Amino acid sequence: MSQPSAAPDTFALKTSQLSSQQDNIPPRDKKVSKMLQKIKATLPLAIVVGILAYAWTHFALSFSFHWVTAGDLGNGLELPANFQLIVPAGFIGWGFFFAAGADNRAVVKVGTAILSGGLAALATMALSSKTADFPDFWGIAVWVGVMSVPLIILGVFDEWTYVPASFGAFAAVFYYWIATGLDFWTPGGGGSENTVNSLSDPATAGTGAFGGVISTPFGWVWAGVTASLFCGVVLGVLSVKLASFFARQRQAGVDDMAEAEVDTRQGTRVKGR
Repeated sequence: MSQPSAAPDTFALKTSQLSSQQDNIPPRDKKVSKMLQKIKATLPLAIVVGILAYAWTHFALSFSFHWVTAGDLGNGLELPANFQLIVPAGFIGWGFFFAAGADNRAVVKVGTAILSGGLAALATMALSSKTADFPDFWGIAVWVGVMSVPLIILGVFDEWTYVPASFGAFAAVFYYWIATGLDFWTPGGGGSENTVNSLSDPATAGTGAFGGVISTPFGWVWAGVTASLFCGVVLGVLSVKLASFFARQRQAGVDDMAEAEVDTRQGTRVKGR
């Protein structure tokens, strides 16, 4: 009668030795190993986010300064049209998608928050000049305070909205309103017309940044920022889906290699009997 193979006992012995070696690893090295494992697990998402961040930045800037424009500025750039894509707003929407959970529910919650926060900012821009004209800021401050109240109250519907994103959307619209000239509150702040010729005269250029280049009517400020915030949510969804896909492909490759190694070991054992 043939004797049973000693390979399983040898394998068990090696496994026991490896476990013993791991137990003897200093705590500091264990922390480093765990950190490296976390980095390795996060790497697919990090790479996907980096690629999408590049794509969004290039696309949005080209959209506003090369593709959808209103005239040649003579320096290689074009005068942006009233509707613009705002790069930072996209990253804000993207970040809030992750903060809200980076899942389907996050899309709903952040999407609702973008609408509520953006509409509150739109109302603030429209009503500020009706309360106190340029150069008195108290009218703007009053409506910022008033619009903050419903944004907080909406937080009771926490399954459908996300208050931090509501404030983020409000802040994004409000900030870009300042950068583009505080139109409707400042007389002619958004520029009387969006043409290259209008930039030569301060009376028609508006008070937006870069000598009026981005002077924008307040309604278009809201539209551009809101669209960019939603683009950020889409980027968030894409980053999660793509990272998950690549992680599955990588794991499938690892499993195939492990299976092939097991088959090789079993074949070796059979030959040795």
